[in-house]
Amino acid sequence: MDFSFTDEQNLLQESVARFIQNDYDFETRQKNCSESAGFNAGNWSTFAELGWLGVPFSEEDGGFGGSAVDTMILMEQFGKGLVVEPFLPSVIMAGGALKAGGNAEQKEKLLGGIIDGSVQGAFAYAEPQSRYNLADVTTSAVAEGDSFKLNGHKAVVLNAQNADIIIVSARTSGAQRDEAGISVFVVDANALGVSRRDYPTVDGLRASEVVLENVSVPGSDLLGTLDEGFAVVEQVIDEAILAIGAEAVGAMEVLYKNTVEYCKTREQFGQPIGKFQVLQHRMVDMFMEHEQSKSILFMAAIRLDEGYGPVAQKAVSALKVQLGKSARFVGQSAVQLHGGMGMTEELNIGHYFKRLTSILTLFGNADFHLKRFGRL
Repeated sequence: MDFSFTDEQNLLQESVARFIQNDYDFETRQKNCSESAGFNAGNWSTFAELGWLGVPFSEEDGGFGGSAVDTMILMEQFGKGLVVEPFLPSVIMAGGALKAGGNAEQKEKLLGGIIDGSVQGAFAYAEPQSRYNLADVTTSAVAEGDSFKLNGHKAVVLNAQNADIIIVSARTSGAQRDEAGISVFVVDANALGVSRRDYPTVDGLRASEVVLENVSVPGSDLLGTLDEGFAVVEQVIDEAILAIGAEAVGAMEVLYKNTVEYCKTREQFGQPIGKFQVLQHRMVDMFMEHEQSKSILFMAAIRLDEGYGPVAQKAVSALKVQLGKSARFVGQSAVQLHGGMGMTEELNIGHYFKRLTSILTLFGNADFHLKRFGRL
């Protein structure tokens, strides 16, 4: 199988890598985290100008016409820089929901703003009781004439504090855990009845608890078909898993390379600790875990490009299971080999570990996806 990139993909990779190297060092990243929005607005404008926000969307929708492989390339570089700008929640998730379920009018109205950076989105799919079950939805949407009234509580909604629109999954029929009966709506983030509790996450991002109280949503803001929104939610989350998988692979590469360099210079007993065979074995294991994750990441991206379905779903779950093992091992080993300084705020190692730890549980942990893989 040919894993080489096209000329356009190489250019994309080089442009993002250059930005990370020149304009996004660790100190800059920490400064961006401390901004009121949780990221740098100037960087977001730069992403839009360079066309990165349009990578996952077709040319018909005004995008770059990119594939899952293109998204993978972009997110891997973002992982190397620990980028905090909300590409995942706004472009991959909210934009992905519009791409998967929106009609021509909805795409024309909203996707252009996401692509040019003037509109930010969030995807509210999880609830306090749902854990990793995407079908466990108690938020209700009741038809009232030509509109719907939404009531419910959505948990850990990434980027909700900056969002102009929030894509919400709600139950329009069926029992609490039925896949049938879920519908997806575009909700104005400033609509009457929408309230938020914002908070920082352990990995430096921003999330919110979103409460909907008698929020009126026009029928024209229903995404896709009534009662058949679960397929949209599932596809969005699987595409998001590929994105964070690529991000994790990028972060693991930085961790193992930085650890190797540190072990070449840190001396103990009169010689660099990298000369001790047991530590050499550990670093080789870190390299191997990264390479295994990267290989299965490529496979998952290729399967998604072949068409979304059970085969692609299995590949995505396989990726998440592999990350559950590899990301934890690489992160823990990097911290251990750096010693106490590996957990300090001043060193980037601990921050990469925090992001990897969050990725391990985001959209389902390894145990959940191992069971899903078995079912599929």
